Amino acid sequence: MSAHSTRPTPVATAVGRSGPGTGPAGPATTRSTTGLTSTAHSATARSTTTAATGHSPTTVAGPAAYRRLGQVLPALRVRCAPPRSGRGWLAGADLVARPAALRELISHDARQSLARYGRPLRPDVAAGIGLHRFVWPVALLFTLPWFLERRVPLLVPGDIALRRRTGELTVRPGAFLCLPDDPAAPGATVLPATVLPAGALPTTVAPGARTVPDEAALAAGLRAALADFLTPVLDAFRPEVRRGPRTLWAMATDAVVEGLWYAGGLLGEEERARTELAALFAPGAAGASGPTGPRAARPAPECAPFTPGAGFTAPASGGDERSDRCRASCCLVYTARAEAMCAGCPRVTRG
Repeated sequence: MSAHSTRPTPVATAVGRSGPGTGPAGPATTRSTTGLTSTAHSATARSTTTAATGHSPTTVAGPAAYRRLGQVLPALRVRCAPPRSGRGWLAGADLVARPAALRELISHDARQSLARYGRPLRPDVAAGIGLHRFVWPVALLFTLPWFLERRVPLLVPGDIALRRRTGELTVRPGAFLCLPDDPAAPGATVLPATVLPAGALPTTVAPGARTVPDEAALAAGLRAALADFLTPVLDAFRPEVRRGPRTLWAMATDAVVEGLWYAGGLLGEEERARTELAALFAPGAAGASGPTGPRAARPAPECAPFTPGAGFTAPASGGDERSDRCRASCCLVYTARAEAMCAGCPRVTRG
């Protein structure tokens, strides 16, 4: 497999089924034939929350979904606990506030890549790989509860910690978004039906449910929650990656899409993951309306600041190196080894 292939396959490491240096190995997973719906998974996940974590299913989002992830991907273990530090742990708050902590994370990935490719990476390439390997698992803290439970955790960097060497994550559950038919909905704060932009979510309020009216509002809430979480992360990485905001958000989009796509494949729901990710990052109608003059500002797509479109293509077959997805960004790993060009790299798949 290529260094950055995006076909869902078993992995031996926790972080990045498509990340350079932690690429997948083995045959592609079987496509979903379960036909299970979001509602069925939501009920199952909520009913197991109390047994798994001791929390009432109406008070938190995520524990049951994280438990299911651990069952199919043991190399990535998520615990609901306060953030940790020391002994290899990196707290999310330190990552965005202490440049030394960020550089240590990047150095870890640079050392792994040196062992893999036999030559040092350019500093900006190592930083880009470090960003991918951070966002890939952390984004699952948001997307997996949405996919399995129809709940969106409202997290900030200070709520999480990771231990790259062992593939462990801690997350401190707090406030979350849910639908009106969720068991947590009675008595919950009701948010408006308008599309939620980044920066509009109540990320500093007390734990508990915040109800949105429908699936579209929940998807908008997921995008906003991810954007709010990732904005300080990308700001911290930007001097090291040496790329502009548009490229950084393209890299983040790739990591978010590829993480849930892979997890969906392991759960036997790859096709549903593809469908829901395509809808989540659909360009929408916003960019097709408004002034059309050459100097007119084009309206931002509804999924901004993420790159519009999830990038899925017709499924590849035959076990070759073609990808089912065209990435929005290039990781530049080919600068270390020319033959390591990713199967889904836009330099290859876009002509």
